[in-house]
Amino acid sequence: MKITQATIFPLSIPLIEPIKMAKELIVDAKTVLLCLTDDEGRQGWGEASVAPLMTGETLDSLLASVKYLVEKARAIDWNDPALFSKSCDAILYGNPSAKSCLEMALLDLYTQKKSISLWKYLRSLNGDVDTSDPAEIPLLRMLGGTLEKEMADAKSFREAGFKYWKIKTGSLSLEEDLHRVEILSGLLEGDVISVDANGAMSLENAIRFCGSPQASKLSFAEQLINADSALADFATLKQRSVIPIALDESIHGSNEIEEFMKAKALDGASLKLIKTGGVLEAWNCAQLLRANQLKLNLACKVAETSLSGAATASIGFAIGEVPWGFSMSNQYLRFDICDRPLSAKRGHLDVAQLNDVGVGVTPNLERVKDAVAQGYSIIQY
Repeated sequence: MKITQATIFPLSIPLIEPIKMAKELIVDAKTVLLCLTDDEGRQGWGEASVAPLMTGETLDSLLASVKYLVEKARAIDWNDPALFSKSCDAILYGNPSAKSCLEMALLDLYTQKKSISLWKYLRSLNGDVDTSDPAEIPLLRMLGGTLEKEMADAKSFREAGFKYWKIKTGSLSLEEDLHRVEILSGLLEGDVISVDANGAMSLENAIRFCGSPQASKLSFAEQLINADSALADFATLKQRSVIPIALDESIHGSNEIEEFMKAKALDGASLKLIKTGGVLEAWNCAQLLRANQLKLNLACKVAETSLSGAATASIGFAIGEVPWGFSMSNQYLRFDICDRPLSAKRGHLDVAQLNDVGVGVTPNLERVKDAVAQGYSIIQY
């Protein structure tokens, strides 16, 4: 399979409302879409979002890396997905977001060629011949804003069928966060409730948080301390916490999971394609977690379109369960670039939305063009 044409789209899509993280305020989603055409005329699509505080990528740097990869990719025969990662690594060191973007487009092409959906292809990698449809994936909904708004949103979305929640922490004082968590946990009691500090807490505050009765109803706490913290600090937090500990920014692939497992420093992990370098390594990570009775959360960066959402969800459908839910972030966009954007049904995503061959969704080219970031241009080879 050879690449005959590539088109790169630098996008900026406004959010329905700003999302306050521990260390940044996000008002629009900056993401790069890639469309590859193969030697038989098929088109495959990939996506990667910028994440300056997670992967170090800005729109300019991600665009440059994708452009560089694509220039070299045209000379390669892409016939074996098992070699996709090795081939990308031979072109460019690091840069997992750009590699994820390219790999997604290649997998879209490959699975179209094989007349199979991406999630079914992933399931087949283990020799799994099960032909039944997997269970729906529970969608995780983020809460933010004033406590009054969080309470109103929680009530509204719970009535719509959502049962998985993420409360952003770390931007307020410890006492304020614990108060919010206590109120919201009481309101949502019985659901899967989590917090995410994006590494903003000190080890001391994280230990206090995880030992507080106000946080005792949480299902897990995600990335409380900085990813650069010593491994011993993570082990200490896990040892002293009564809440299951999830890691996000600390996990970029199987190697980190194994390292934290040996240190007994995690109960589960959040997987994002822009961290693992693509679907296939994220799939490996998901299997590693399940094999070791660790929990899994799948997540898109705030906020990616249905394209990245479909590729990420394919992992969940292939593996069969996502116990800590799926953060499908196109639900926070003011508009999507697909004619049939992925949508929640009673707080879940059903596999019927991804049964088409390939990744499962196709962007509308005109919508993509309309979303090109101001000051940027479409690049075509």
